[in-house]
Amino acid sequence: MKRPVLATLIATALTASAAADDTSDGHSLTVYSSASPGSINPDLFRGGNRAAVPGYAMVRQERTIPLDKGRNAVRFVDVAERIDPTTVTFESLTDPAGTSILEQNFQFDLVSQDKLLQRYIDRPVTVEQARGQSVESFDGTLLSTQGGLILRQPDGTVRVLPSHSGVKLPSLPGGLITRPTLLWDVSTRRAGPHRTRVSYQTGGMTWWADYNIHYAEPKGADSCKLDVAAWVSLVNQSGASYPDARLKLVAGDVHRAPQRPAPAPRATHKAAAMEDAAAGFAEQAFFEYHLYTLGRTTTLPDNSTKQIELFPTARNVPCEKTFVYYGAAQPVYAYGPNPVTDRDYGSASNRKVDVYLRFRNSADHHMGMPLPAGRVRVSKQDSADQTLELVGEDVIDHTPKDEAVRLKLGSAFDLVGERRQVSFRVDTSRRQMSEEIEIRLRNHKNQAATVIVKENLYRWVNWTIGQSTHKFDQEDARTVHFPVQVPAGGESTLRYTVQYAW
Repeated sequence: MKRPVLATLIATALTASAAADDTSDGHSLTVYSSASPGSINPDLFRGGNRAAVPGYAMVRQERTIPLDKGRNAVRFVDVAERIDPTTVTFESLTDPAGTSILEQNFQFDLVSQDKLLQRYIDRPVTVEQARGQSVESFDGTLLSTQGGLILRQPDGTVRVLPSHSGVKLPSLPGGLITRPTLLWDVSTRRAGPHRTRVSYQTGGMTWWADYNIHYAEPKGADSCKLDVAAWVSLVNQSGASYPDARLKLVAGDVHRAPQRPAPAPRATHKAAAMEDAAAGFAEQAFFEYHLYTLGRTTTLPDNSTKQIELFPTARNVPCEKTFVYYGAAQPVYAYGPNPVTDRDYGSASNRKVDVYLRFRNSADHHMGMPLPAGRVRVSKQDSADQTLELVGEDVIDHTPKDEAVRLKLGSAFDLVGERRQVSFRVDTSRRQMSEEIEIRLRNHKNQAATVIVKENLYRWVNWTIGQSTHKFDQEDARTVHFPVQVPAGGESTLRYTVQYAW
C-alpha cells in the first residue's frame, strides 16, 4: 500500500531533525540596537517583558542534514520565541540550484497542562486527589476542564473535582511540541548529506556601549588627562540560548518599516588591539554604518546580560575642562513671526555654572575608533584612599573618528552666576529695540577659572552687539559666547548692550 505524503513527510522529519541537531556548527548573530543612549532601565537586565527590549538580531546557523531525493520534511528546533516567521530562510549550500522550499511552517503550539487536558476531552483519564496522607484515584471520561475537572465515571455518575493533585494520561497526544519548531517541506534532486543554512530575525535582543572614564589632573599640567575604557552590554531575552556564537554588532541608525504596536497583554591603538583574534572586536565600515565583529565565539544564554570589552583602555587622552554659564532660567526660543517686545521674556536668572569635559576622538589623542552611542561615566581618584568616585555621567551619540566628544558632568559647587536685565527700550515707530544685560560671576575656589558665558539673542533675527566689557565669539545666528576670567576668591562682571531692528 502506498504511504500518504503526509506520513512520509513526518517520518522523514524525525530522521532529518535528529541528524540536524547532531551536526550543528553553532550560531552566528548580528545584533542591532534601537535603544536611545543611556535609556536602558536596569529592570531590563532581570527579564520580564521580552517585547520591551529595544533591539533585534539576525540569527544564522549552519547544519549538515541527510536528505532523500524528492520531498523531505526538515524540523528545526530551539528557535527563539521572539522569532519573526516572515524573515525565515532555509537554503542548501551543497546543491542550491537543485533544492527548493515548497512550504515553510512555524509551529509554536507548545505543550502545557491546559492544552494537554483539552486534548483529552471525551477520553479516559485518571485523576488523583490528595486526602491527608493518602491519595485517592478516580477513573472516568473527561467532560470539561472549566472550573476544575468534570469526570463521567464508569457507572454513569458525574464527579466534579475543583482541585486535584495529579492527572494520569495514557499517552502524549499528537500535535503538541515542547519547543518552538520550524518545519520545511524541502524538495531536492540530490540525495545524501546537505550543508544547509537557516536564517531568521528575532526580537528580544539588544546591545549598547558603556564608557568608563578615569579623569586626572597631572601636577604642573594645564590640561587634564583621561583613561577611556569601553564595554559592550548585550541583553538576550529572545527565548533561545546561543552557545559558542559568532557575534557581530551594528552601530548606526538603521531604518525599519514601521510596525503596528502589539496589543497590551493581559586607531593604531585599535590595530594593535586586534592582532590577537581572541582579543576583542574588530571594527569596519559597513554600508553607511559601522560593524563590530568579535574575534572569538561567545555564549549568550537566554534571559542574560553579558559585557564584553569593546576596545582596550585608551590611556592619557588629552582633555579640556570648561565651565559654561547659561544665565536664562530656562531655554528661550524665538524667532516667531514678530519680534519679541515683552521686556520680561527670558529675564529670569539661573545661578548654576555647568562643568563640561571635551576630548577629540583621534589617533593622535590615543583614540580614533568610531564610538557607538552609549552612556559615559566619569570618575576621579580620591587621593585620600585611592578609590574612584563618580563625578558625572552623560550620553553620546554615534561618534565618528576625528570628531570631538563633549560631556556635561554637572554643576560647579564653588562657581555662581547671576544675570539681570539692566535696561530695555522699544521704539515701535523706528522699529528698533535695545537691551542691556549684566552678568556677575563669583568664584569661591582657590584658583582662577575661565567661564564661558552663553547668551541667546532671541528677540529678533537682526541684532548688533554695541558696547561690551568682554570680547565674544558668535557661535550661530542667535548665540554668542563670552570667555570671562574669574579670579580665585573673586568676582567678574560682564555687561553688554544688544540692538534689534526689524
